[in-house]
Amino acid sequence: MTWSIIARDPATGQIGIAVATRFFAVGARVPHIAAGFGGVATQALVNPYYGIDGLRLLREGRSPRDVVATLIAADDGRESRQLHVMDAQGRIAAFTGRECVDWCGHVEGGGFSIAGNMLAGSAVLDETATTYAANLALPFPRRLIVAMQAGEAAGGDKRGKQSAALLIHGKEAWSDLDLRVDDHADPLAELERLEQVSRERWVHLRAFLPTRDNPAGITDRAIIDAGFEADARAKT
Repeated sequence: MTWSIIARDPATGQIGIAVATRFFAVGARVPHIAAGFGGVATQALVNPYYGIDGLRLLREGRSPRDVVATLIAADDGRESRQLHVMDAQGRIAAFTGRECVDWCGHVEGGGFSIAGNMLAGSAVLDETATTYAANLALPFPRRLIVAMQAGEAAGGDKRGKQSAALLIHGKEAWSDLDLRVDDHADPLAELERLEQVSRERWVHLRAFLPTRDNPAGITDRAIIDAGFEADARAKT
């Protein structure tokens, strides 16, 4: 019922997950990221604890292969689950249970992992992978979205469309970008629109927010406003 991509941006070290499905509010359950450690996508008959416990295991230094093995060993419902995991070093592991609905499977490439179930066919993952690999020059959020749009064009979720999400983490414990389309006739198009809106102010404001290195962040509104004005001039 879902397909997703986990990827690491080689330019920034950011980890991102994009996901789409014919189900409500996919962003609330599928994507999980721990900054500096990696990401987990839990899907099919979703087990939310795969994300919660998977991130804990990544933080403990466990490999993706070990994370997957540990999670499914403790779950009697594993044959109805699908998950894939990528750590901050780009190592990947995945599992698709025997009871997941066809078409289902997993592909991986340099710095990315893609998994899906209840899809129109294998071309959904293949086109998502091909498009992601071919668009290295795009900014990371847009690269993830266009990859998912290519998978949608290849058939996507065979039941149709409803929700999509994009989650990206950088160095901080809070997300660089967290966009959710919970219920929409064309969720990936709406996700693309929201990403465009995020570039108007949010991506600039986050540079002033508190970080571990600068716990107060920047609170001087004159500096913040000057930053916005400089960004606006750069666009013209």
